[in-house]
Amino acid sequence: MTPEAPIDAPLVDAHVHVFHRDMPLMPDPRHSPDYAFSAEQLQSTLDAHGVQFCVIAAASPWGDCNDYIIDSVRRRPRWRGTVILDPERTDRYLLEQMARDGIVGVRLPFISMKELPDLDSWAWRKFLYRLNELNWHVHLHLDGPRIPQVLPLLERSGVKIVIDHIGRPDPVQGIHSEGFKAMVRSIEKGRTWVKLSGAYRLGPQATEQARELCRQAGLERLVWASDCPFVGAESTTYQSTIDWLTEVVPDARERARITGANALALYFDR
Repeated sequence: MTPEAPIDAPLVDAHVHVFHRDMPLMPDPRHSPDYAFSAEQLQSTLDAHGVQFCVIAAASPWGDCNDYIIDSVRRRPRWRGTVILDPERTDRYLLEQMARDGIVGVRLPFISMKELPDLDSWAWRKFLYRLNELNWHVHLHLDGPRIPQVLPLLERSGVKIVIDHIGRPDPVQGIHSEGFKAMVRSIEKGRTWVKLSGAYRLGPQATEQARELCRQAGLERLVWASDCPFVGAESTTYQSTIDWLTEVVPDARERARITGANALALYFDR
């Protein structure tokens, strides 16, 4: 039996962003923020809501310009980060240095791609092998209908998998989709986690899918995240993301596992 999480466990936000206005944007980015959200602004937001730990997620508009993420987590022991990397240009020494700086995973922003990369290629197999050796995770951002195309190959590599934004529910089939079923199966294998995050972007299917995920897969592989500062939907409030989780998981002890113990073990117990 899994021990109950204490209600007063530390809060961990497993997905936030930081960026400057002068950071170079990728060609044709999904979002083009015309403002900054600094590490200092993020810290102030976390403090205002009693959140003690966080994970900075690399964001696709800036590609593999990870400099500010690394600088931010390097100086804050309660922060961790993920980065975006080119598998063909990333060697073991670079990964080891990033690990010392507080980086714990690689984000895969596949949602922006019309054609998914060949994860069975030599470059990707080597890359995933190295991530697994370092006990990192891959942070998969992909629309739900295409998740079954990549999960088997990621699972085969042995690397830990963290699926973003509740698996971005299929807007038509929802919990009856093959993407949702593949996600549940992957969690049951013991190396996959899912972020309960981004509901404000995803429509009414988000709450239903989150609840069904809790019911079918249990709580041990779920973490919570705000997605602050809500790029492209800036009217969203931080408190609303906390309130949404309370709606999905009303029991305080169950919620404390998702907002605390699970994320601490995944990102910080290394």
